[in-house]
Amino acid sequence: MNPSNASIPKIFILLGFSDHPWLEMPLFIMVLIFYICTLVGNILIIVVSRIDPQLDSPMYFFLSNLSFLDLCFTATTIPQLLLNLWGPDKSISYGGCVTQFYMFHFLGATECILLAVMSLDRYMAICKPLRYSAIMHQRLCLLLVALAWLSGLINSLLQSSLTVQLPLCGNNKVDDFLCEVPVMIKMSCVDTTFNVAMLSIVGAFYSLVPLSFILVSYGFIVATVLKIKSSEGKKKAFNTCGSHVIVVSLFYGPVIIMYVQPSAANSQDKNKLMSLFYSLVTPMLNPFIYTLRNKDMKGAMKRLLISLYRHGRE
Repeated sequence: MNPSNASIPKIFILLGFSDHPWLEMPLFIMVLIFYICTLVGNILIIVVSRIDPQLDSPMYFFLSNLSFLDLCFTATTIPQLLLNLWGPDKSISYGGCVTQFYMFHFLGATECILLAVMSLDRYMAICKPLRYSAIMHQRLCLLLVALAWLSGLINSLLQSSLTVQLPLCGNNKVDDFLCEVPVMIKMSCVDTTFNVAMLSIVGAFYSLVPLSFILVSYGFIVATVLKIKSSEGKKKAFNTCGSHVIVVSLFYGPVIIMYVQPSAANSQDKNKLMSLFYSLVTPMLNPFIYTLRNKDMKGAMKRLLISLYRHGRE
């Protein structure tokens, strides 16, 4: 789609929560606090996973990738949201809007696959402990992460390229706080049946298929853990997987509602809140979930703080 075409606006207006102006300043404060927590938490996990030799394992390699992904995910939308909440200017350029929904779908689909990869890692660690190191070697881990990123890119190129070709007939008001494929489809002035169908099909593939894989993996994990005679061993195994299960639940719920049934009769305000949840709240919670429930990560954080304290005193 050529931006010089008269039917394509040069700028878009992100309506966001402007129909509730009294909400904008409280939302600005809340989003800013959450965003700072997201940056600090995820950067800490990446740094600690890289520098602490006790965290040199596939589990923390995948976790650091998830943290990096969450950083990119929030950077795609949250700075623009803060700008729109702060003042009267709600605009975003055509290029910025297109970049936003390309990157948003790229990173979102990548996270769907990466969470499935992390469940495979937990399955190997608990169900195949003696062969774990041999199977989950560095080359395979790199390959699995590359596969997740590549699959996300393919999804974005497919969905976003179909969306960007839709004529808007001058319509430039986006009833959301970000440029997202379902919202952009609704803005089109032509029949979008094919786009909606493709969104549902691809959305189902990138959400239900990885989620099914995760559920099957955890089915085998539960069966293996129940065979462990030691109650301490069972507790340790469940704690190892508990954080990942919580993250999967927080991420997949809103995604399935938004993309598997994009034409469902949900109010737009509800859709906005769901978008805000999986684009900000989930990336902010992930570091806290993993650090609060993981003894190794808490120990690594403590060692880092002690090291920084001693270095500061010197």
